[in-house]
Amino acid sequence: MYFDALANDPRLLIEADLKPIQGHRFQPTGFPDLGAATYQAPDGTQMLLVESAQSMANRLESTAWDEGAQALVEPLKGLPYVKSIIEGGKETNSLLEAHRLNSPYIVKSDEFDGIKEEIGFDKNSPFDRRKLVHALAKYDVNSLLHGIFLEKVGGTVRLPRAVSGFIEARNVGVAAYGGVKVDRVQPATGENTPYGRANEGYGNVPYHREDYTGEVTAYFNLDLAQIRGYGLGQAGEELLIGLALYKIRRFLREGLRLRTACDFDLKELRVTRPTGYSLPELSQLEEAMPTLIEAASGLFADEPITVVHFKPKKK
Repeated sequence: MYFDALANDPRLLIEADLKPIQGHRFQPTGFPDLGAATYQAPDGTQMLLVESAQSMANRLESTAWDEGAQALVEPLKGLPYVKSIIEGGKETNSLLEAHRLNSPYIVKSDEFDGIKEEIGFDKNSPFDRRKLVHALAKYDVNSLLHGIFLEKVGGTVRLPRAVSGFIEARNVGVAAYGGVKVDRVQPATGENTPYGRANEGYGNVPYHREDYTGEVTAYFNLDLAQIRGYGLGQAGEELLIGLALYKIRRFLREGLRLRTACDFDLKELRVTRPTGYSLPELSQLEEAMPTLIEAASGLFADEPITVVHFKPKKK
């Protein structure tokens, strides 16, 4: 369907030009003790990291989940994942947890020993990555795209991301401005007011901010060679490629409001490798995913949702 044209290429590289949905300014991601990540390209062009690879991984993962229904989005129903029921009635799962199966609410559950056994880690023997791949396909296929590091099982139990992305801007300029948090009761400024300190929320508090302008592009890299190296057969490969394309397409349609002051529209989408490849539309992928999931279902657990139970240690 969409896969024959990718059969001989190690990577699928996608670029998406973005523009602020209103005005010209946008707010990039910030880092503690660093702020915005600005840098120079080799030719001296002023550059800015708008969204990091780590953040983009989280955003791509979130495209699979319907927050309102607390379930997989409709086209992805049937994909396997692990749900943890926490003592007291709370729930989480491997699609939502930051480290997927490595979440403490999963690896410290009573039932995780069965999954661990299928991963096949033995500290006294060379690690067989094929067992990890098949265990992930069975219990949490999402991890085959977004990577995993099960250091709670063993330091060598890991897979890198097969799909990654980042957003950067070039020819950037700074838009400096500011404002004031107004206290209607006690408008005094400074570190102390008659009622308390400013850091406790009292008084007028001036602040400054910096937004940026520039030419914004999102980049996506799908490692086709890594996916083929999993050895999951044609159905497994096509599922993972289709799932990655679905996530990218859905992010570009519905996930471009990165922050309150960082909201983009898609201007232009292009594939830079392989040359001439035509990216399927989201509607085509939505239609195709149930068939791809059914074709690969032999890799999954008998019940797609594996339930485990987590009991916190008593203090």
